Amino acid sequence: MRKRLLSFDKEENVLLKDLFVKSKKKKYATIPSEAAKQDVPEGIMTKCPKCKKIMYTKELQKNLMVCLHCDHHHKMNAFERIDSLLDEGTFRELDATLVSKNPLGFPDYLEKVEKDRKKTGLNEAILTGTGKIKGNKLVIAVMDSFFRMGSMGSVVGEKITRAIEEADKLQVPFIIFTASGGARMQEGVLSLMQMAKTSAALKRFSDNGGLIISVMTNPTTGGVSASFASLGDYNFAEPGALIGFAGRRIIEQTIREDLPEDFQTAEFLLKHGQLDAVIPRLEMKDTLASILEIHHPGGDLEW
Repeated sequence: MRKRLLSFDKEENVLLKDLFVKSKKKKYATIPSEAAKQDVPEGIMTKCPKCKKIMYTKELQKNLMVCLHCDHHHKMNAFERIDSLLDEGTFRELDATLVSKNPLGFPDYLEKVEKDRKKTGLNEAILTGTGKIKGNKLVIAVMDSFFRMGSMGSVVGEKITRAIEEADKLQVPFIIFTASGGARMQEGVLSLMQMAKTSAALKRFSDNGGLIISVMTNPTTGGVSASFASLGDYNFAEPGALIGFAGRRIIEQTIREDLPEDFQTAEFLLKHGQLDAVIPRLEMKDTLASILEIHHPGGDLEW
């Protein structure tokens, strides 16, 4: 009997020992290995540059790229913008085949443009077309800052001009969403000429009674801000958007004064009378639909 008890105690001790060993292993099993870290798909999480909080990218996309914690407006590409605004199935692209040339023979220019074409799925830094917002017909142009930083070259200017002329022909409003670093240096004066060409097209359209709505997003700078971006009957912007011509540092060095912290933000421009409203992205579609309905009632009719 005593032998059996000793045998039992021995077995029990072995079992207890095994339990402690397993617990010890479990403690270290919670630390992810390098291989496990590599298994996390790239792009599944996004860190907000403003509040520094991390969120699922899919949740951010569902919220139209507006931070779930601080309402920071992340950049959108042209396709995301179109999907967030236009009625499903109504968008028809204009001038999709127009592509840039290299008139000045700028080194590696076409190679860089081709790289951006593959990255964005666009032929140029702007997407134009016809569509409807809550049944209201319009022509829309959306600049994409992921393509050459939304820079304005000859094709961008030509596509905007043609879109304005299409709105004039159809007698529908013209809406443009701007996002640009300015004129494209690789095309020199041909790029700068687009400021005058697009502005003249808007003037003709306005003289014919056309409605122009400009929505400036982050960033809208340089020659774009100094031409068609500021010529709307309504000039709107998204919260926090950087809007201006010259850079902050250049202006401070020129005037030899420190500028306010919020200088060149949408809120600063609104306070100083250069914008009609700052509209959050989640309210943009409803706001635009209301304006279109006021100016063009019966917009749900067929083309």
